[in-house]
Amino acid sequence: VSRGRGARGSGRVWVAMALLTDKERCGCREILQSLGPGELYPLADTVTNRMLKIQNGTEAMDAILCYSQSAEELLKRKKIHREIIFQYLAKHNIVMPSNAEKCLLVQKVIEYWREGSTASQRNYSSGSTSGNNAPRSDIAANYKDDYQTMGLEFCKWFYQLLNSQNPLLQEQSKEWGPQHFWEDVILKFSYRTSEQQLEVYTGAVMVSLRLLALPKEEHLFLNPNLTGNGLKCIHSPHGLVIIAVAGTIHRESICLGIFEQIFGLIRCPSSENNWKMKFVHLKITGQGGAAPANVQPNEDSELPVIKYESNELLQVFEEHIVGICD
Repeated sequence: VSRGRGARGSGRVWVAMALLTDKERCGCREILQSLGPGELYPLADTVTNRMLKIQNGTEAMDAILCYSQSAEELLKRKKIHREIIFQYLAKHNIVMPSNAEKCLLVQKVIEYWREGSTASQRNYSSGSTSGNNAPRSDIAANYKDDYQTMGLEFCKWFYQLLNSQNPLLQEQSKEWGPQHFWEDVILKFSYRTSEQQLEVYTGAVMVSLRLLALPKEEHLFLNPNLTGNGLKCIHSPHGLVIIAVAGTIHRESICLGIFEQIFGLIRCPSSENNWKMKFVHLKITGQGGAAPANVQPNEDSELPVIKYESNELLQVFEEHIVGICD
């Protein structure tokens, strides 16, 4: 780290290793500009461990951006209040529940910065789906062999669509229905509070209705961890794309537990070659229950992560094909 003279009169700028990306640095600066002096200067003192003499607001922001270890670490600081992050998201047309916890807001900001607002708005706000809101048939063509990116795009589409059905969010719901599933789709839904329960549903209508009940009737909000190891995607030799994602599940401002969800996607020739869900496995573990074996909390962000190996995901596909239930 070096310290040099800035171009702004007697001001100084600090130049550090690129711990923040350009997008993160720009976004963090915009958020810092929302802080008053009573919050900005103490934050600079905390981040720099009071090792620097800050002379003005610009120097304070420069020092904070220079010495922060990550954007996520900075946003979790107490001086950056939940309301400021919420207002930033709203300004950038990202709708979140008004009572969402700060950790959810931070995660959404990080996702926005990492994926880029242009791609996100183009694919999920401006109609990247076909007329029936199914995932576009050219997703795989766009990303070629980058199935991890394809899985990320699918998850953003799916959870935005599913969560929009929650009446507590008071936002316009998007078109949910059996058209997103194969007619012979299978849903395995297991949940654990005091003991393990398993429900199995077959057929596009039944699967669609059971998943719809989660946000619409039970008022649940599924928040996937798309920022790190919470997502894993593979492509089977049979043309199936398998997506595994972990996340937290909420009702209003209460975190109820964690979830793990596995999707099997296959193109449907009779539906403009769109990708449709062939099978869905959903596991929910309530607070106090033991986490699924392949889902573990992330020590850094306290968000659940996927621990499946590729061969284990392929095994899920093979079990589905031969009709074996867990």
